[in-house]
Amino acid sequence: MFRRHLWLKRLQPTGLRRPVIWLSGVRRVGKTTLTRMLPDAVYMNCDLPSVARALDDPELFLDGRKPGEVLVLDEVHRLRDPSRLLKIAADEYPHVRVLATGSSTLAATRKFRDSLTGRKQTVHLCPVLWEECAEPFGVQELDRRLLHGGLPEPLLAEHKDPEYFSEWIDSFYARDILELFGIRSRRGFLSLFRLLLRQSGGQVDYSRLANLSELSRATVRSHIEAMQAARAVHLLPPFHGGGRREIVGRPKCYAFDTGFVTFERGWESIRDDDRGLLWEHLVLDTLRFRHADEDIHYWRDKSRREVDFVIRRGQGRVDTVECKVNPDRLDTTAIETFRGLYPEGENYIASPAVKTPYRIRRGGRVMTVCTTKDLA
Repeated sequence: MFRRHLWLKRLQPTGLRRPVIWLSGVRRVGKTTLTRMLPDAVYMNCDLPSVARALDDPELFLDGRKPGEVLVLDEVHRLRDPSRLLKIAADEYPHVRVLATGSSTLAATRKFRDSLTGRKQTVHLCPVLWEECAEPFGVQELDRRLLHGGLPEPLLAEHKDPEYFSEWIDSFYARDILELFGIRSRRGFLSLFRLLLRQSGGQVDYSRLANLSELSRATVRSHIEAMQAARAVHLLPPFHGGGRREIVGRPKCYAFDTGFVTFERGWESIRDDDRGLLWEHLVLDTLRFRHADEDIHYWRDKSRREVDFVIRRGQGRVDTVECKVNPDRLDTTAIETFRGLYPEGENYIASPAVKTPYRIRRGGRVMTVCTTKDLA
């Protein structure tokens, strides 16, 4: 079991700004385990009929809660009218902290009639971060994390079980996509999802995806929006500030977990050529833990020069993050081009085995080499 100290610290009442906390994340990412670790929290599994009956009268139930109490409503979307309960709790019982969990973005699911704007704070639980597993496993186990992925069960398993990943995909469609979004084209949806897993880390070409999945372009867009809401993929937008040769319109699509990427590609081990792209996924998870999604981008120009990640810092400053398993192999051509357009900001090289951050000069640029836990 992973203690997941970073997430427990984030969920402490002193750091929460709203009366309702929405903890989202894909199924089996560890939401239930995490909420059960919270000290003195009252845990309620909304899958249970007895819990659903107890919550059917929100006022009667909430009248009995103590000031400052943390109430965990796990799988809250199983309730008949979950948004009504959360709205009443936020408006009439602000002395009670409600931590609700679900697989998707609250505002995007059909079952929620109220998005609770101004009443909720969203926390997205991603698969186990590299800094969470590097200590117990050791940096020599990078390939294990890349191959098995970051869902706790397969990560802790001695051998990778393909049946686990296949069953997860079926359950994801049946219990999230069909139930919450009403998408009934199982074959078409899963065909597209598997395509995105295989192409994870690449630019999105809606027309090509439509041809390969035998869906219309509009349907492809609609299905990807549902996958985003369900936290199964993340679209990373390109950074642009007016340069005429910058890519401005094509996001990159990253799958939520490397284990599913390697499963869909049929990999039983990690080759040297595969390691770099998969490491990008782990770095992106850390960046999303520390920054708002709208501040994280990639950069590419029409000459195919590319910076892995660009972080907006405000006041014209942007940081660059290059992902390198071996930092000595960095080509600084893209960084030099980017900094010619945007000179203000820090430059980082994220590498998995760096114990203590250090600075180097490359092509006239000073860069900080560090692992994910030391990214500012």
